[in-house]
Amino acid sequence: MSSNCLLTVKDDKVTLISGDGKISEASGEVSGVSGVSGEASGDIETSGASGTSGVSGMPTCLLCTCLGGSVYCDDLRLDSVPPLPKDTTHFYARYNRITKIHKSDFANMGKLKRIDLTANEITSIDEKAFIGLPELEELVIRENHISQLPALPETMTLIDASHNNIGSKGIHREAFKDMTALQFLYMTDNNIDYIPVPLPDSLRSLHLQRNNIQMMLEDTFCNLKDFNYIRNALEDIRLDGNPINLSRTPQAYVCLPRIPIGTLV
Repeated sequence: MSSNCLLTVKDDKVTLISGDGKISEASGEVSGVSGVSGEASGDIETSGASGTSGVSGMPTCLLCTCLGGSVYCDDLRLDSVPPLPKDTTHFYARYNRITKIHKSDFANMGKLKRIDLTANEITSIDEKAFIGLPELEELVIRENHISQLPALPETMTLIDASHNNIGSKGIHREAFKDMTALQFLYMTDNNIDYIPVPLPDSLRSLHLQRNNIQMMLEDTFCNLKDFNYIRNALEDIRLDGNPINLSRTPQAYVCLPRIPIGTLV
């Protein structure tokens, strides 16, 4: 593409006139597009992506805002994940209408570190949609309709799946055991009936408010075979809003710097 181009919007139609006179058009919803009017200079680069989104064939970096390695597609009425530039490190598609995450949506995205899909209409995620992302650290899928947490890479530092429909059967056995860098695990407002152990020693914050957790084992957090074991990192545990009486298992907290927040009577 030429370094100079002209973009115009009329009657929900985007017209792109490149420096060599070539005209291309795309129609559809453009109310949320940033910078799709007036004169634009500089290269519009898709860095190896197919270059067009699911919205009327519009190039992704015209529909969304691309800044460095970050792609912002918030509140654009998207119903699927658009093709992303291959050098994307942070992807935001909050407040859209996406219903499903496919394995192909993030295929070969070797630099992707953060995905934020807050407040969509997602009901299912392909089991291996994220497992092939070697740099992925943060996944935010809160405020959707997900019932199954997919497999995730061991590189995770933050997982926020709050406000979904995830039950204990929707979490893989020992799902977080090998995530030795995981610091923040948020699963508030789901249907979980037990704490998903084992949890890595790296964990700093665990939010499980307003689930259906009714019991806790004495070794949920602590190692009963080693009374010198102290879990210094885990300072923030939220269990309030669950039908559990924390005072019934006092030995479960002897290794913690703070008692979990929840019902004590």
